Amino acid sequence: MSLADGESEAEPAAPPAAVPDHPAYQQILTIFADTGQPLRARDLCQALDLPIVSKNTENIRSKLKRLVSRGILIETEPGLFAQPRP
Repeated sequence: MSLADGESEAEPAAPPAAVPDHPAYQQILTIFADTGQPLRARDLCQALDLPIVSKNTENIRSKLKRLVSRGILIETEPGLFAQPRP
């Protein structure tokens, strides 16, 4: 008996996660695509030409966490975010 006999049909692929509509998310994802490496909220503030103040870094961090919860980014270690590898 082969394994194929007991297997059901392959499940359809999950639809891609929806990126929030706010333009800041597109800017964040563009920076990740351009750099190709993990980044911290502070790094993104610098790349977006935002002043490095707590308000801005926390705002960016919350957006990064939202992208992680949607499966668009991953948090490789606390505070370090990256695009998942295919």
